[in-house]
Amino acid sequence: MESSLRSTDGFMSKLSGITLSLLFLLSCSSFPSTGAYDALDPNGNITIKWDVMSWTPDGYVAVVTMFNFQQYRHIQAPGWILGWTWAKKEVIWSMMGGQTTEQGDCSRYKGNTPHCCKKDPTVVDLLPGTPYNQQIANCCKGGVINSWVQDPANAASSFQVSVGAAGTSNRTVRLPKNFTLKAPGPGYTCGPAKNVRPTKFVSADKRRTTQALMTWNVTCTYSQFLAQKTPTCCVSLSSFYNDTIVNCPTCTCGCQNNATDTGGCVEADSPHLAQVVSGSGKSSSNAPLVRCTSHMCPIRIHWHVKLNYKEYWRVKITITNFNYRMNYTQWNLVVQHPNFDNLTQLFSFNYKSLTPYAGLNDTAMLWGVKFYNDFLMEAGPYGNVQSELLFRKDQSTFTFEKGWAFPRRIYFNGDNCVMPPPDAYPWLPNASPRPLLPGLVTFVPIVASTMLFLAFV
Repeated sequence: MESSLRSTDGFMSKLSGITLSLLFLLSCSSFPSTGAYDALDPNGNITIKWDVMSWTPDGYVAVVTMFNFQQYRHIQAPGWILGWTWAKKEVIWSMMGGQTTEQGDCSRYKGNTPHCCKKDPTVVDLLPGTPYNQQIANCCKGGVINSWVQDPANAASSFQVSVGAAGTSNRTVRLPKNFTLKAPGPGYTCGPAKNVRPTKFVSADKRRTTQALMTWNVTCTYSQFLAQKTPTCCVSLSSFYNDTIVNCPTCTCGCQNNATDTGGCVEADSPHLAQVVSGSGKSSSNAPLVRCTSHMCPIRIHWHVKLNYKEYWRVKITITNFNYRMNYTQWNLVVQHPNFDNLTQLFSFNYKSLTPYAGLNDTAMLWGVKFYNDFLMEAGPYGNVQSELLFRKDQSTFTFEKGWAFPRRIYFNGDNCVMPPPDAYPWLPNASPRPLLPGLVTFVPIVASTMLFLAFV
C-alpha cells in the first residue's frame, strides 16, 4: 500500500512538472511579451543623446542623435516622431536635419520669428533629397532607423537645434522632460534625461579630440504590448513525416467579424480587390488591410521540416505578407531553436548568431540579401520570401519526437509571433500517447488474461 502511494505521489509530481513546463512553453512561445524587457535582446534600447556644442546669447546649439542599440528591432517608414516638454520657457530658433510639426504661438516675438514656440514640441526627420544647406550628418532619411545588427551604419538619426530663452551655462541649463518616442505609433517608453560625461569627438585625421560642452542621455525601451493590443504575426508548421499542416491558431490577430475595427479584410479572389487596394485601401491609416484568413495576421511564417539525411536535416522557411497596405523594407526574422549551434548552410538569407547569454547559442537573426529579397512586397503573388536551412545533427540531442524539430520562438521585425499550441504539432506516425496512470500498465494485461482464461473454462 505504501509503495503504491509512493508510486502515485511520484507520478503526480512528474505530472505537475510536465504541466508547469507546458505552461512555461505556452507563456514563452504562444503569447506576445507584455513588458519592455526582451529576453532575446536584454540590453536593447534607443538612446537619445543631446550634445551642447556651443553657447548663444540666450541659449545653446545642440546636436540630438538617436542611437538604435536594438539588435533586430528597427523603425520603418513613415519614421520616428520625437517629443518632449521644456523645463522653462524655451523656444527653438532654428533647426537643421529635422523640423517641428507645429510652430505654435510666437506672437510675443516682434523681430525674428522662432522656428517653434510650443511648450511641448514634436520633431520629425527631414525627407531624402533635402537641400544640403539644411542637412547634417545622419539626417534626412524620412525617420527610418535600421537595426544595430542588420545595418549598423544606418542605425542612428540626428538633427541640430538652436534653443533660445534657455540657460547659457552648465549650471543654468534645465534639461527637457517627458520625452516621448513614436515609431511611428506607440510602443516606446522613455525615461528621464540624465547628465552624463560630455561626448568626445575625434577629428578625421585622428590628431585632435574635442568634446561637447554638456551632454545628457534619454533611454527608451520597447514593449510590444504597448505597441498594439493584438499580435502582428503568427507561425504555421508542417513536416515531411506527417501530412498534417498546422495552421496559425484561429483569430490569432483578430476575427473576420471584427475586421472593420482593424482596417478590414478582402478576399484574394474578390472582383473588387484592385479597386480596394488602389483606392481606399491606400489610405493614410496605419491599420492593416489584410487578406481574409482564419488567423487574420498581416504576416505568417511557415516552418517546414523538409528532409532528413544521415548526418543532416533541412528546414524550409517561408514568410508570407497578407497585408495589402504594407511593403516591408529591411525585414528581419529572429528564430530560437537548439540546433542553431550546428547550422551548416543557409540559402538566400543573411545570418547572424545572437548570443544574449554566454554559452547559449540557440538564437539566429535572418534577413534578406540586399537588392535580392530584402524587400517583402505587399500581399499578392510576390508577397513572400523563402529560404532553406541545413543543420548538422547532434546525436546526443537530435530527435523528431515531441516537436523538437520546430522552433521555440519566432520574431518578425522585433514582434513576437504567436506559435500553435504544442499539442497540435505534427507528430511522428508511430507516436502514441503514454498511459496516464502507472497502475493501468499492469491492470490491463491482468484483466485481458483473466478474460482469456474464463473463455477457455
